[in-house]
Amino acid sequence: MRNSLARTSAVVLVLASAACARSPRMAEAPRAVGRTERVSDANIAAIVVAANNADISYANIALNKAVSPEVKAFAQRMLADHGGVNKAAVDLVTKLGVTPVESSISLDMRDKSEVIRDRLREKDGAAFDREYIDNEIEYHEGLLKTIDETLIPSASNGELRELLRNTRPAVAAHLEHAKRLHRTVR
Repeated sequence: MRNSLARTSAVVLVLASAACARSPRMAEAPRAVGRTERVSDANIAAIVVAANNADISYANIALNKAVSPEVKAFAQRMLADHGGVNKAAVDLVTKLGVTPVESSISLDMRDKSEVIRDRLREKDGAAFDREYIDNEIEYHEGLLKTIDETLIPSASNGELRELLRNTRPAVAAHLEHAKRLHRTVR
């Protein structure tokens, strides 16, 4: 049951991450996506892939550069959750017959994740730990907002919409975990 819950949480996280709000730390202020742009289920699929890959890339850097055992453990959790979601997300879009279609959101996420990766690679030691956890907090805060304002309202498939709704608690749990770590890496 725990593996099933972890997989469901991971899928939810990935789908939620797909819409991760693009925070000011991600190179520029985000557009009001939820208010100005609706996305299709095919766009949501592409956003999920982009978001999932972004957080996996951050976690891979953290596994190599973090000095705090707690930060490394958090990165390992992000890597495991998002890695499991890669397969689950592909299975879902295949089941739904959805072919991912890029949008300005998914393309911007890829560009911005590159900027963040470059910034993370420039940091070392405790400064890296702080930068990584600060980014994870902003990433997950934006993700929750995107789930509420963009992904759920835009999902036309009921199964996809329900999955997004069920993902929210997992995203919130990752955010709370990052906030707890934030207090220890200061």
